[in-house]
Amino acid sequence: MISSSDILKASILIVDDQAANVMLLEQMLRGAGYVNIASTRDPHWVAELHRKNRFDLILLDLQMPDMDGFQVMERLKELETGGYLPVLVLTAQPDKKLRALEAGAKDFVSKPFDLAEVLLRVHNMLEVRLLHLETKRLYDQVVAEQKRSFELTAQPGAMVGVEKEVRVSTPWFQSLKLRLRWLQVNMLTSFLAAAVVGIFQGTIDRLLVLTIFMPVLYDQSGNAGNQALAITLRGMILGDLKPGKERAQILKEALLGLLNGALVGMVAGLGMFAIATFKHLPSAPMLGVVVFLAMMGSCVISGISGAIVPLILKRLGADPVTASSIFLTTATSVASMGLFLGLARLLVN
Repeated sequence: MISSSDILKASILIVDDQAANVMLLEQMLRGAGYVNIASTRDPHWVAELHRKNRFDLILLDLQMPDMDGFQVMERLKELETGGYLPVLVLTAQPDKKLRALEAGAKDFVSKPFDLAEVLLRVHNMLEVRLLHLETKRLYDQVVAEQKRSFELTAQPGAMVGVEKEVRVSTPWFQSLKLRLRWLQVNMLTSFLAAAVVGIFQGTIDRLLVLTIFMPVLYDQSGNAGNQALAITLRGMILGDLKPGKERAQILKEALLGLLNGALVGMVAGLGMFAIATFKHLPSAPMLGVVVFLAMMGSCVISGISGAIVPLILKRLGADPVTASSIFLTTATSVASMGLFLGLARLLVN
């Protein structure tokens, strides 16, 4: 967010060949609280001054001898490669306003100056300019952080089996060798989830209705984990997740998992109750309770995992962007299936 203090500290250049106009504008701006004001009566110096100082706003007179405001804007375009000219033109000629806007100016102030109009247009222009710069800064930061995250290790793709040396032109055998070992790791983690289901095979055989809700539970807890993962990664990349704030982020995702799991779990529990009742199962009420508790618990674990997995990977020097999904998927599948089937075995006779 751009604050009033940020706007008042913005750098402003006044360009007018008339000393009286320069003095009047300076008095207006300083009286309103602006503190970073420069001026020149020579239009030839504007481009050089802007190159050195990168002013947030240039108040530019259009009608000046030897070099008018339109020529000044042409030179400024050579510096502002992004196409945004922070120019507020000053003119006593209404017919020049449209041409000035077409030339790249963002707004205009009419002569003779009206204090309220000048201050309002300057404030609005600076707010837009500072937001533009802040957006660009955040974009550059994201790009730089993403680039850095892929360079955290000598093999930035190693966690998912895409080594630094792998390119489109890499021979198939070399690609196979580099990728296969991590696909095997992923297979082992999948077996872990399958083993949890196998432990409760007797419970599944006794209560086949459980199989209806196993994919529902897995998908919902997986989505909860992916949401937490996305928010945490975004915070790490944008710099919003400051050092020392990791615990608060984990607790926040745990709370969100609890609340979302409870709300979603009520709907899923009612669905299980309805299906079990339709099948004339005497344990229908308890099955609904099992689904509710399992959904709530697995969403809590998934939320915590989504927040903590990228933090741990980053601390270990691995790339959290590309590696987190393998470990998050394992955590959510084991938690959801283990809780669901374990509660069913414990609570349903």
